[in-house]
Amino acid sequence: MSTESRVLSLLGRNLKLDTRLDIEPYLKQIDVDTTEEIHLSGNTIGVEAAEALGEVLKTMKTLKVANFSDIFTGRLIDEIPLALTALCNGLKDIATLQELNLNDNAFGGRSVHPLVPLLVHNCSIRVLKLDNNGLGPAGGKVVADALLESAKLSQAAGMPSNLRVVICGRNRLEDGSATAWAAAFAAHGNLTKVRMVQNGIREAGFTALVRGLAKCSSLRYLNLRDNLGRNIEEDDDPTEDDGIEHGWHALADALSEWKDLRYLDVSDCSVYPPGFQLLMGALESGIHTKLHTLMFDNNDLDAAVYQRLHDVVKRHLPSVKRLSLLWNEDLDDATLSTLGNVIEDRGGQLILDEEDEEEGDERELEDEKDVVADHAVGGKDKAAEKKVDETDAELESALAGLTISS
Repeated sequence: MSTESRVLSLLGRNLKLDTRLDIEPYLKQIDVDTTEEIHLSGNTIGVEAAEALGEVLKTMKTLKVANFSDIFTGRLIDEIPLALTALCNGLKDIATLQELNLNDNAFGGRSVHPLVPLLVHNCSIRVLKLDNNGLGPAGGKVVADALLESAKLSQAAGMPSNLRVVICGRNRLEDGSATAWAAAFAAHGNLTKVRMVQNGIREAGFTALVRGLAKCSSLRYLNLRDNLGRNIEEDDDPTEDDGIEHGWHALADALSEWKDLRYLDVSDCSVYPPGFQLLMGALESGIHTKLHTLMFDNNDLDAAVYQRLHDVVKRHLPSVKRLSLLWNEDLDDATLSTLGNVIEDRGGQLILDEEDEEEGDERELEDEKDVVADHAVGGKDKAAEKKVDETDAELESALAGLTISS
């Protein structure tokens, strides 16, 4: 089978596809018996064109990847629900579908409901990408409730959940939807990657999310950047332990369940030194031998905690090769110099300034793409799964041909 017959890509063509006539030349390139991937990101699709595409989607027998990110630029709020309904109806019964990417589409809470039948009834989806959709708390709850219902249907059928990856950042989910997301995460206990950055989630929601994710014992990648693990009032001193349970207690407890964890990002999450000490206590248990990336940017950490960090990384986290402490305090502390040497001896990097961060950006993208190893996690390739447990370089090499398109 040729690559051309397996992939239809119109990525970044800036096409304005309004009518059936507009999209027809591209639909003719789809072989419903062999096409495995459709990439439409960077074009704009109207209602008639979406209806024509949806009709073709219903007939497809091998589709694995539907990349429909950024396809509604310039569309009216009245158009989006109708176009989205046509596309989701087309995808709903495709049993081979593994990845659904709807990033960067401005659904908002008003336009999210067309997703529900697809998310509930298509239990084959392994990777769900809903980044920057403007969902808000109400829309986020709609999506989470649909995922929970899907998990219940799988359970009722005696089948394990296939969902492995959930990416739902920059959506203003806030605490109003966090409990629903926690229930969905707990129900989909096979999750390996969750990325929910910049959602305005505060302490109660953060705690709920983490407790839900604690049920996902195979979790390998967690990014909760820019959500709050502790609410700070005007009279609070975040450098002192106030004796009250915060989100960090839930995260410390959950770490004992995530023995396969590779990547943890809790930057901009109001960790503060007391919470950091809790996390260090959990990470020195000796079970996180596969953890290779830790991101603790902008958490008011200081010299008082760096010696503990040094000891934990050196003695208990043998695979850590990327550690970021950007925008914390006392970054010229001598302990960090010693810690940097430990990580550099492993072929890794301690990131203390923005120049280092820029050098690590490409690596972070590779981490996000490769750390999950979706096919390997599914048990389809045990040799590849074994490779995941080795070094980063080996990981990238072993999974180059296995990772679902990002």
